[in-house]
Amino acid sequence: MNALSMTSLRGGAIDAICSADLDRKTALAQEAATRWFARRVSLRSPRDAPLPERPGRPEKPALVPPTQVERRSLHTVNGRIALLHAIAHIELNAVDLALDIVARFATEAVPNSFFDGWMQVAFEEAKHFRLVRERLRDLGADYGDMPAHDGLWQAAHATRNDLTARLAVVPLILEARGLDVTPSLQAKMRETGDLASAAVLDVIYNDEKGHVAVGAKWFRFLCARGRRDPAQTFKDLVRANFRGPLKPPFNDLARAEAGLTPSFYRSLTSTSNL
Repeated sequence: MNALSMTSLRGGAIDAICSADLDRKTALAQEAATRWFARRVSLRSPRDAPLPERPGRPEKPALVPPTQVERRSLHTVNGRIALLHAIAHIELNAVDLALDIVARFATEAVPNSFFDGWMQVAFEEAKHFRLVRERLRDLGADYGDMPAHDGLWQAAHATRNDLTARLAVVPLILEARGLDVTPSLQAKMRETGDLASAAVLDVIYNDEKGHVAVGAKWFRFLCARGRRDPAQTFKDLVRANFRGPLKPPFNDLARAEAGLTPSFYRSLTSTSNL
């Protein structure tokens, strides 16, 4: 499919997910979002391609277990490149995850505003990936130069049959984690004098608050519709679908602004009794 033949949101999202050309993937994600916001495409079509098991990817980076992804000091250029590479990988996965939630759950009984929210997320994640990749290139590197891990997509795959579980794990754990760790990374980038990288992290941090808020809004919506307690449902789904405890410290203020209050996550830390 080229952008001109995009007739449904689900079809456009699936085409973007399948693309191994990352410029094309991000362009299609943003084009699908723009057309959907203008209501120039339908939600779905019988001609939509099937969802792939995995998103399209270039040959590099090599995917390795998380323990094999090297950590380096941010006080060196190579260390900052390694961090930015890891962030680029997260943002790329986030593009596909936002598109996947739209395409996979396009037959769910939810309002169109559900898809508005997630396509806004997809649009912004595509922007983030491009910003980080551009910064990597400024530093003489590129996405694919280092190994990366596959944990984000594995978490999505584990929740592929349950929208409420997907919302619990992806926006409310994985994206919320970004709210916890990004402020200290911004500060370290500024300490080293890398103000350009810090500025990229500022954009990501401010947008991510909105992404967690989209997740929290629809998680609460589904719980209310099913007459389930949101905090208890979150705990149950996390224990069933996420390995290991949640790791403090938590950015309670940013999480609360996004609708994720401590009653959701405090009892799931490694120091609590499960």
